[in-house]
Amino acid sequence: MHTSSQPKLIDRFGRIVDYVRISITDRCDFRCLYCMAEDMTFLPRAQILSLEEIYTIAAAFTELGVNKIRITGGEPLIRKGVLSLLNNLGNLPNLHELVMTTNGSHLVQMAAGLKQAKVKRINISLDTLNPSQFKTMTRTGDLAQVLAGIAAAKQQGFEAIKLNAVILKNRNHTEVCNLVQFAIDEGLDISFIEEMPLGIISEHNRAETYYSSAEIRRDLSHKFDLNKIDLKTAGPSDYFQVHNTSTHIGFISPHSANFCSTCNRVRITTEGRLLLCLGNEHSVDLKAILRQHPNDTELLKQTIIQAMELKPEKHEFNLNAQPIILRHMNTTGG
Repeated sequence: MHTSSQPKLIDRFGRIVDYVRISITDRCDFRCLYCMAEDMTFLPRAQILSLEEIYTIAAAFTELGVNKIRITGGEPLIRKGVLSLLNNLGNLPNLHELVMTTNGSHLVQMAAGLKQAKVKRINISLDTLNPSQFKTMTRTGDLAQVLAGIAAAKQQGFEAIKLNAVILKNRNHTEVCNLVQFAIDEGLDISFIEEMPLGIISEHNRAETYYSSAEIRRDLSHKFDLNKIDLKTAGPSDYFQVHNTSTHIGFISPHSANFCSTCNRVRITTEGRLLLCLGNEHSVDLKAILRQHPNDTELLKQTIIQAMELKPEKHEFNLNAQPIILRHMNTTGG
């Protein structure tokens, strides 16, 4: 358990970092329009962190006060050995929460294993309930498979299951009410996410497809009574509760409502870079430290501590400019 003497990671702005998101693969069985290009080149295995290296980094962070780890991808459930990694992470003594983001396509087979590995909560991406639109937006995905995965996850009794929907104008913006109704019917929470300009994509102009959280709330208000609530999680969402239901709706608004002042998280990319901000390239190569000094956990921890000095005050997303962030979301970790 935590004690007051446990070290903390604190950046130049006094923010305590206690949450790490780790991308364990850049590969995915979907090719979502906003996440990656259709013809992606994936990293050679030698360039990505091994499962042992991921565990070593995670353990170092928990010894520095981090109490929440989110496993992401690409699609994390296609990484060979993922359940063994999760079992090891779930037993880290200082870790309070092991959570995961997934596209849901493998939950029918793996939901029970995730529960056994002490994964407490899962976020499942679901941008549309229209099968043909789902195929268009994911390029390769099968909606029925994901809905079956959601049902399988519900059977396991996770502490919480949340749906994530990225809303694009003239793609799926007319579906927000349907998605909320589905969440209510299934007893789940849902978050709506403004698209983030990461990586160069050819499918659409991000400025033209931008649909703000305020527009989504306006659309929802025609059908639902939303009450603002003071729900504090480790993420950047503003939360509302749908009146007379247990469903919470989160809005993640990197453009319209900058949330950087309370940022408590950092990311580990697939290649082992400690990324201090999703919207900036400030990073430190932890993989190089691990491979040049394989048994020096103190050096690893000191590198992490010093890296906090690089954490910028805020991101600078600009929908009308060519992205300064050339890495795609799948290598960054959603």
